[in-house]
Amino acid sequence: MANPPEEPSATCPIDPTARAAWLEKAKQARQSSPSEPAPQTPIPIPQQPRLRKTRPLASDREVSTIPRADPTISTITPNPSSSKPANNEQETGADVKSGNWIYPSERMFFEAMKRKNYDPVATDMATIVPIHNAVNEKAWAEIKEWERRFAWSREENQRCGGPRLHSFSGDSKNLSPRARWNSLLGYQTPFDRHDWVVERCPGEGRVEYVIDFYAGKDDGKGRGLSFYLDVRPKLNSWEGWRMRMARMVGL
Repeated sequence: MANPPEEPSATCPIDPTARAAWLEKAKQARQSSPSEPAPQTPIPIPQQPRLRKTRPLASDREVSTIPRADPTISTITPNPSSSKPANNEQETGADVKSGNWIYPSERMFFEAMKRKNYDPVATDMATIVPIHNAVNEKAWAEIKEWERRFAWSREENQRCGGPRLHSFSGDSKNLSPRARWNSLLGYQTPFDRHDWVVERCPGEGRVEYVIDFYAGKDDGKGRGLSFYLDVRPKLNSWEGWRMRMARMVGL
């Protein structure tokens, strides 16, 4: 008999393990100066006001700008070519109006981490939720730029409204080949890695992306902690190879 589904936690591409890693990395980064991360555009994280311990956790949720490949899906959706990547969390559906993924509330973050036997602090949720949302939006913006400039079907891809996120997985312990090679050269390793499956228009197929997450540091100019993303198509298909080569030669 199948296990009963977990209480809904969030409909966005971050699992509780990654949330805990991000929060811990944010705390560490404020106290240390990490090595040079991957040369990507930093994402400044909004500074949050100091909160009292008695502040209640917010229950409101933000709708992302990330379209779901199938807004009607209400269960875990694996990649049809394999068991991974797949959505790591119990689904609660898409936004009714837009069909986009929905970010979790502070309360959902907190409860999801407790269910996974982490020891979350309620007041930290006001920091991690904006981090989570900002980083996801940046990742999607970079994927859209890849699709706009280098997708084989970039013109055809616009007739259905552009690419959509089909599924995702996160594995902070599994370094991507680029991250592993860079670490051998003495560079900082990413603290998290995600794989996103992007669906194009019907008949145009799907392409997988790998995203490495790096934490920057407070630059002392009041802009706070930064995150760096290294987003690129995976080299597991001819299309991934073609897109990477097209960018390399400037096509």
